[in-house]
Amino acid sequence: MKKYIAIFVGLFLVFISGQAASVDTVLVYSHSMNKSLKTVVISPDGYGQMDSVPVLYLLHGYSGDYADWVKKSPGVKLLADRFNVLIVCPDGGFDSWYFDSPKDMSIRYESYISKELVDFVDHHYATIKSRKGRAITGLSMGGHGALYLAFKHQDVFGAAGSMSGGVDLRPFPNNWSIKEVLGSYDENKELWENNTVINLTHLLTPGSLAIIFDCGTGDFFFEANKALHEKLRYLNIQHDYIVRPGSHSWAYWANSIKYQMMFFSDFFNR
Repeated sequence: MKKYIAIFVGLFLVFISGQAASVDTVLVYSHSMNKSLKTVVISPDGYGQMDSVPVLYLLHGYSGDYADWVKKSPGVKLLADRFNVLIVCPDGGFDSWYFDSPKDMSIRYESYISKELVDFVDHHYATIKSRKGRAITGLSMGGHGALYLAFKHQDVFGAAGSMSGGVDLRPFPNNWSIKEVLGSYDENKELWENNTVINLTHLLTPGSLAIIFDCGTGDFFFEANKALHEKLRYLNIQHDYIVRPGSHSWAYWANSIKYQMMFFSDFFNR
């Protein structure tokens, strides 16, 4: 019996030490939207003794919220510890696609995340206050949002990723409330063309942004991601592109974030 108890206690202590990251929910006020939004902040073990840490902004998908990552992929807490990174999970709205909507002035998530949230985090936490210490990634709608924001705000983010991202919105004119943000495709083709990630590659120059993205072969966004990869190759924009079996699921994203975190850690440690 004593041997069994000792083994159990040992395993319990290992589990606790592996979950030493602290998880807080904070309210961040958005002047552009005139409201406060909840944000999860995961601080690595020993954060209080660190002079400054890099930050990964981790975006949720369509119909999700700020708590999705810690609820549905709790392993991200271990990644914060392993790589000594502050992980910030903002609320991007049910269906914002992380735009400043030209149709609905209450949807200003580009301004909120790229400016207001970054300013809040840098003011309240011991962060590396430059693009060299900031990365952004996300899943599905958040994958679109991460690349969209990073391509347009390379002065803010130095690295960007996407997991199963909607990197080309045009094939899906009636899906996921996109038309509520950009207007209908038939009547607003220019807006759709100018606000889809695959058409923003002209903003990039070789070496301007560290980029990683992936998509499962069974995902409905697979062809769009493959096309983005081919376009970046043609433009000689260095990037990491990963293809593996998988669908549009949390099982896929929980695995994907581990590889992306290693990529971002390498970027932070350059």
